Amino acid sequence: MEWICQLLAIGMVMGLEGINTAIEALSDYVQPERDSRIGHIKDISAGAVLIAAVVAGIVGLIIYLPRIFS
Repeated sequence: MEWICQLLAIGMVMGLEGINTAIEALSDYVQPERDSRIGHIKDISAGAVLIAAVVAGIVGLIIYLPRIFS
């Protein structure tokens, strides 16, 4: 079960990073000049990756901290 949780957490981060990259590339294609609205969209997609990474880190702590301190 721990391996499944780890793989899901890693997959979640990697998948969202791919989506984030696609959003950024599409945004740069649609609007090559600096635009605050596009910047806001990029910030939101990067924030989703950050949230997933934090959750993945918490999953790792839940799994490994008891093993380290036992």
